[in-house]
Parts: sequence; C-alpha cells; structure tokens
Amino acid sequence: MTRQTRQKTACPMDALLRLLMGPWTTYILWTLRQRGPLRFGALKREVRGISSRMLTERLRTLEAAWIVFRAYHPSIPPEVTYGLTQRGLELREVLDALDALAQRWDAEDRDGQSAPREPSPSVTSP
Repeated sequence: MTRQTRQKTACPMDALLRLLMGPWTTYILWTLRQRGPLRFGALKREVRGISSRMLTERLRTLEAAWIVFRAYHPSIPPEVTYGLTQRGLELREVLDALDALAQRWDAEDRDGQSAPREPSPSVTSP
C-alpha cells in the first residue's frame, strides 16, 4: 500500500480494498495478468474505454503500491512497459477466482438461470 493509503485507515483489508476498488484498477490488473507486460498504448487498447489520463493515474497509484512495475527504455519514441511485480502476481488467485465467477454468472444470465433467490439464512435484512 502507499503511505497515503495506510494513513487513511489502520485496517490492512480496508487499505487493500480501497486500492483495488479504484476506477478501472481490477480491469488493468486483469489485463496485465492475462497478457503479461504491455506497453502503454497496447494496455490502453486492451482496457477499452479508459482515457489516457485515467490509465496514467491508475498505473501511478499501482506503481506506488508496488503492484505494477514501470520499465522505461530510452528510444525514439520512448518505450514504457508496465507489468505485474511479485506483489502484483500474488493477486493471481484472486483475479482467477473473480474470472471464474464472472464467467459462471455470465453463462447463467445468458441461459436465464439467474432468477432472484431468497437470501441465505445467515444473511439478515436491516
């Protein structure tokens, strides 16, 4: 986590969730998980709909949290590549589990199987 994130909350889980719940963050991480290190332009094309400004902001935040690395290679034009650090790679199982759930829910929705269900007994209404 970044120092700023840690100062906002004393709970490590809250800090992690705040970081991951940022706009576009999980989509960026998922793309890097699936495709490996990418140059900025390629990453922007993969994360459809994101602006250059937002992508830059999210990447800087993830870099500050040591989840994403930035490799700069001086050339004309300059080549900048982004990828997951070791810390970022620790999110593989979480991202893979979310993908499996998303795929299952998508299939259920397409098949019309996702009818409203009763809450489980352990869930109480306010």
